[in-house]
Formats: sequence, structure tokens, C-alpha cells
Amino acid sequence: MKKALIVWGGWDGHEPEPVAAIFAEVLREHSFEVEVADTLEAFADAEKLLGLDLIVPVWTMGEISQELVNNVSAAVQAGTGLAGCHGGMCDSFRNNVDWQFMTGGQWVAHPGNDGVEYNVEIKQSSSPLVDGIDDFAVRTEQYYLHVDPAVEVLATTRFPVVDGPHRFNKAVDMPVVWTKRWGHGRVYYNSLGHHADIVALPTVKELMTRGMLWAAEGKPRTAFQDGDGLSGGGFGYSGMGDSQYDA
Repeated sequence: MKKALIVWGGWDGHEPEPVAAIFAEVLREHSFEVEVADTLEAFADAEKLLGLDLIVPVWTMGEISQELVNNVSAAVQAGTGLAGCHGGMCDSFRNNVDWQFMTGGQWVAHPGNDGVEYNVEIKQSSSPLVDGIDDFAVRTEQYYLHVDPAVEVLATTRFPVVDGPHRFNKAVDMPVVWTKRWGHGRVYYNSLGHHADIVALPTVKELMTRGMLWAAEGKPRTAFQDGDGLSGGGFGYSGMGDSQYDA
């Protein structure tokens, strides 16, 4: 039985507890052993994290110690999957660039705030994560993010839709769904999910289900050795030396 840890908290406006409940139900339906925690101290046991198949953060606008970020990063580098949505993963800890590097992006704006109607365009590719899913429209926050150019983009949305200072630039396609690798681990992100009702939309829920299962499937079943591309054999490398402090 695969093991997943869901950690929820932070800003209540994103309804972290009900969103975490949706994710927990989905994973249990797929035979995961699921632990749900409402404290960041759930990341304190580094060895426990290494034994997980999947970590799902549902935490917005919080503060976290560097030690806890290092523990999650080490687990993902060793093969534990990481999957999340909206501000629950890519606006979790604005002061920690290691978290942002690992997850693949950081929220910076949602022009028009909540209730903007826009299209999500699926990028048909070799990825099975979007097979059979068509473009769709939503009415919710439209996330503008700073995005790691290394991610594989699976869906986008066109900006601008509403007025703002960004409209004086050319139109751009902003990633909505992406995947990336962090060491040996798989990372999945979906920018939809402002409230639980958005997460529960059939297409959004299907995308998140596929993403979580995909991330969890990447867990290697053999031990790694020094020299496999990660420093020290401890899977703690980030390359962001200036950020290695405990805030």
C-alpha cells in the first residue's frame, strides 16, 4: 500500500481543510494509506518523509523553517512524489526560494481577483496526464506565476483577460498545469483550486487525481549510491547556498 502525507494550513481563504479532505478521499479510493496533518511539524521527521510515496502540501502564505524545507526537498530528491494546487503549493512560503525552486513556480498576481472567466488550454503531448481531456472554461482566480523554464507545461491560459498594468505587454500563455523533476522525485502542480468547489470540478479533480498518482509512481524501489548526481548521498542539495539559513 502506497503512503501519502497531506499537510494543510496557512491562509483560511483557500479552504485548506476541505481541499485536503478531497485529496485524501481521492487517494484512499486508490488504495493509499493517507495521513492528514494540520501542522508543518509533520515535515520534521526526515526519515519518515523518505519512506513516503507522496507529499501533498495544502498550505498558503505561511512561514517555514529551512530545516523543514530541507527535509521535504531531501525526500523528493530521493524519489518521494510532490503534488499540489493553487496557492497551497506555489504560494506556500514566499520567503523560501528553495521551496519555489523545488515546486517549479511562485504566484505573483491574479489580475481581476476571484470570478474571472478564462479558458484553460490543454497542451496535447506525450504525457498521459492530459489524454482525453479537452480545453475548458472556468470562473475563478487566474494565476500569474513566475515559472521555472525547465517545467513540462501540460496546460496554459492566455493573459491578459482583464485590465491591469500587465496588459501593456504582449499577450502571453501562462502555465496552469506542469510537471518537473527534483532529483529522483516527480513534481506535479495545477494552479486551479482557489476554493474546494473548484478542486471538486470534474475536470480539475481528474487532473489532480492523475497528477497525484503520477507523482507517487515515481518512487524508486532501489537504494541510491553516492555519485548518482546528488551531492553527499543525503539528497539535500539545492544549489541555492544563499538561502540555506533558518528564518
